[in-house]
Amino acid sequence: MVHKGAFSLETCARPNILALQPYRCARDDYKDDGTNILLDANENAYGPGLDLASDGSLKPPMSDGVIDRDTSKMDLLRLNRYPDPHQVELKQQLCQLRTTHTHTTNDLKPENLFVGVGSDEAIDALLRCFCRPGRDKILTCPPTYGMYAVSAQVNDIEVVKVPLDVEREFQLQPEAINAMLSSDSSIKLIYICSPGNPTGKVLAKSDIQRILEHPTWNGIVVLDEAYIDFSLDGASLAEWVTEWPNLVVMQTLSKAFGLAGIRLGAAFASPEVARLLNSLKAPYNVSSPTSTLAMAALQPQNFAVMRSNRARILEQRQRLLTELPKINRIGRFLGGTDSNFLLVEVLDKPRDQGGRPSNESAMVLYEQLAETRGVVVRFRGKEFGCEGCLRITVGTSDEVDKLLAEICNILQERETELGRGSNRSAREEKVKEQEANGIVS
Repeated sequence: MVHKGAFSLETCARPNILALQPYRCARDDYKDDGTNILLDANENAYGPGLDLASDGSLKPPMSDGVIDRDTSKMDLLRLNRYPDPHQVELKQQLCQLRTTHTHTTNDLKPENLFVGVGSDEAIDALLRCFCRPGRDKILTCPPTYGMYAVSAQVNDIEVVKVPLDVEREFQLQPEAINAMLSSDSSIKLIYICSPGNPTGKVLAKSDIQRILEHPTWNGIVVLDEAYIDFSLDGASLAEWVTEWPNLVVMQTLSKAFGLAGIRLGAAFASPEVARLLNSLKAPYNVSSPTSTLAMAALQPQNFAVMRSNRARILEQRQRLLTELPKINRIGRFLGGTDSNFLLVEVLDKPRDQGGRPSNESAMVLYEQLAETRGVVVRFRGKEFGCEGCLRITVGTSDEVDKLLAEICNILQERETELGRGSNRSAREEKVKEQEANGIVS
């Protein structure tokens, strides 16, 4: 029996929370059942950046053939104890990684860091730190990572949008952004993704600097560098926070380091901003297993594995850049090639017959790849400037073999359907496209 009293969920819960749609992630539509090739969530196809034995255990660190003190070994007997609330040793290793002196002569220090559960915790913490619910706003630059808007809605924060410049390969529009900041003082944060998701483009440092130099805006530029290790060495602006107190740079070990499963993210900031973020976090937000594996990944022996895996990903990325344009219904690559994924158009008819980017054709290819061939990519055709686009994570050599072969097979077998789209009504097609595009990844 359900007891009825004065309680009403509709009037007890916050209205902005009641309005939330359930969060949809990459595994909601197509599962990781061991048979699918998953090229939809920008995970590292070559696995974790760890030097592992054949049984999957972590090899001890070595120097000149001698085993060092094994700081990477997990102490299971101490899991009854709470983890280190400050993570100073981990922060020091992250500072050493990102202090390159490419953009400043200053050194990053542990007091410049907040670490948390993936980049998502930093996204949310910044909103709670700087934005008053129902009053302040954030600015985003679509097409971009969907979690900024999701977190803003959870915190009852309005989102203002200044799109990326499609004509400049999805670069920022600093003049338009600065004009918006001048006209609306309630904007407290700008979330910028570089390399962009889904665009894969590193944004121009000079454009970011122009926003940082805004003469009257009192707010923070948040630069999300989740994919920065697939770009050129020295591309990260993390060390720049030592010169710009209004800059925060977020990073993660989920992508190039292949450690999505441990959920470790970091935000580099001025000591003052980092202190605020660390003050409002939960006391033990980073678990002992997570910090142990993160520090292991940053040791030279394991870092070398990450670099090797990265090189293989870049090799397969170049292969896709070479082979996909040979397929007559594949159009242009949009954005850049600074990440472990590519954004590519699907055409309504062969390129040599004047084919144009088509969401209907892209949806047919997306669904057929996933449902009949076990190859899962991501539909992004409803994003700004991305008509007819699929976002394809770079896989292993064998996965790229399969992807290319199945795209060709589907295009040959479904020539008519690709030209006219699916048999769904226009309304049904719109709903399906929105559902496929609505996955946050």
